[in-house]
Amino acid sequence: MSSRTTRIGVLAATALVVWAAGAQVAAAQGAPLRWSKAAPFPHPEEELYGTAVGGKWYVLGGFGIGGNAPGLVFEYDPATDRWTQKKDMPLKVHHQAQTEYNGKLYVFGGCLKGISGEGGTQNAWEYTPATDAWRALAQLPVKRCSAIAEQVGGRIYLIGGLEPLENGQGTRVSGRNEMYDPAADTWTTRSPMPTTRNHAFSGAVSGKIYVIGGRLGAGNIPVTTNIDTVEEYDPATNLWGAVKERMPTARSGGGYTVCNGRIFAGGGEWITRELHAAFKALEAYDPATNTWQVMPSLPGAVHGNAMACLGGKLHTVSGKMRAGGPQDAQDPATASHDVLDLPQRAGTR
Repeated sequence: MSSRTTRIGVLAATALVVWAAGAQVAAAQGAPLRWSKAAPFPHPEEELYGTAVGGKWYVLGGFGIGGNAPGLVFEYDPATDRWTQKKDMPLKVHHQAQTEYNGKLYVFGGCLKGISGEGGTQNAWEYTPATDAWRALAQLPVKRCSAIAEQVGGRIYLIGGLEPLENGQGTRVSGRNEMYDPAADTWTTRSPMPTTRNHAFSGAVSGKIYVIGGRLGAGNIPVTTNIDTVEEYDPATNLWGAVKERMPTARSGGGYTVCNGRIFAGGGEWITRELHAAFKALEAYDPATNTWQVMPSLPGAVHGNAMACLGGKLHTVSGKMRAGGPQDAQDPATASHDVLDLPQRAGTR
């Protein structure tokens, strides 16, 4: 049996175990959780990022062909189950970081054309959904691509990602942690993340930030070097705590959101020289108990999907059905928009 065949067999067996575990967990909680369909995404893409603002969902980005980003902005209204296209991003990038604060959307960095986009851009933007208007902000201290952004206490923390080498001939994985103050429009350097990584999952819960999984390698390497490491950052003390319970399925490049006090990580990718694969895994991390729960798998394997929590329901949309890479132009993206109605948990909102 060839090495490639063996690896494919291991992947299939792992997927079956994860699916079975998810079904057992859901059954143990009572009625099985089931996925339902919502309005499909109008412009199927990968490397999309979704953020809930004012009860609506804003999905931005897209990789395009060969990294020629389309700069998409779509608004989803769960009350009408309709998508509405908004003004494009002022600078069309992919792998940007974004988060919500005070009814506005903040977007940082991102890659220009190409897989790693020469280490990213320094641009920062504020988007006001009420007026469909963009405003330029103070530039990032360093170019960044594929970082994560989370808001705590009126400050936004931009962590990890890719940054350019000093000679401009490539990128390196970053552990940078820089704080943006929307009121002052200024940046401050904070304590760096112990594990440098990009394409990570993240969430902010109870005043702390959790960076989950991701990968160690640069953006254009032939393997993903996925990790399962979970690290907690406390902005109040500017300290990184002890490593938390590891992610059940090491992966990178998927969707993530916070819902009912838990951080959900869905989809993702795994790349080797022999195989480009996407994940169906959906797993939830509870910071209060430092535990993971395997959830019912996504309806289809995807990477680069957008996720959000709207009214206690978990939404995932679009993404590519295989890992990214040079073959992107030949691989289809899905328009699928899937919804999982989560049970309310005591003490959460």
